Amino acid sequence: MSSDRDNVSGFGLGIDAGGTETRWALAAPGGAILADGVVAGLSALQMATSDGRAAVRASLEELAAAVLAHASPLRIQAGLTGFGGDDELLQSWLAQLLGVAPSAVTLSNDIELAYRANFAPGAGYLVYAGTGSIGAYIDADHVFHRAGGRGVLLDDGGGGFWIAREALRHIWRNEDEQPGCWRDSPLAQAVFEHIGGADWNVSRQFIYHGERGAIGKLALAVAASAERDPAAATILSEAGLELARLALALTRRFGPRPVVLAGRASELHPLIIETMRAALPAGLVLTQTGLRAHHGAARLALQPAAMPPARPTHKNINEESP
Repeated sequence: MSSDRDNVSGFGLGIDAGGTETRWALAAPGGAILADGVVAGLSALQMATSDGRAAVRASLEELAAAVLAHASPLRIQAGLTGFGGDDELLQSWLAQLLGVAPSAVTLSNDIELAYRANFAPGAGYLVYAGTGSIGAYIDADHVFHRAGGRGVLLDDGGGGFWIAREALRHIWRNEDEQPGCWRDSPLAQAVFEHIGGADWNVSRQFIYHGERGAIGKLALAVAASAERDPAAATILSEAGLELARLALALTRRFGPRPVVLAGRASELHPLIIETMRAALPAGLVLTQTGLRAHHGAARLALQPAAMPPARPTHKNINEESP
């Protein structure tokens, strides 16, 4: 965590809650980021169960304690993965924990938040690769349009979970044909070291019972082995093609516009953006940004009138991912 100042007030608090981690930032009037930090990942989808609600509440309590060590925010702008508009309980929790009125808390989907951190409505397309993946476009009328982002069970190609799943699929198919060949595979060695063992039961427990954010982190091991294992490099290149597909889908529907690639999974290895760029038309501008949505959210919290909520084309603009 970083901080430039303690015990000050008047900040806008930005929160970007994803499946892997939840990031927060405090912005002072003028937009300077004076403190930021990270707590455990959370999803609005967890609010459907009592255990999930307890986990969300615990993460928000940890976040609030960290924030209040620096400042008491005036307004809060939060983006949550899986958010579909049912915000009353989450809004009241944040207001209570951070000492603001519920009306000072604005919630949205995390992808809408990331889009607005990079574009004005109608200006371009965001392709986001975190635990999952999605292509997003908010048009000039503030209507949210999507490509992908259907959840890790169905798709989310090119995201961290997808990369992890493809790696495990490759490894175990090879084991079917030649048991023990993992010992000669840098990819398999890195994956098994990450998950804690080479036995199938370990992989089964990891992929079928692990949290999707934790599974997504396995993509780090895939990227780390890419220079030594062609199979890992191929998976990362295929991830780039999956992300290019999202940009192409939006371009075909709404015409050419600049594309921004964002999200931690997109930064795993240069192969991802290199392959994505090669798959896009030559005249289509593609840039990769390290801009963090929680910083943008903190600045948006200082200007509440600047962010009217997007109107989704479906009830949930991001049912499960990224």
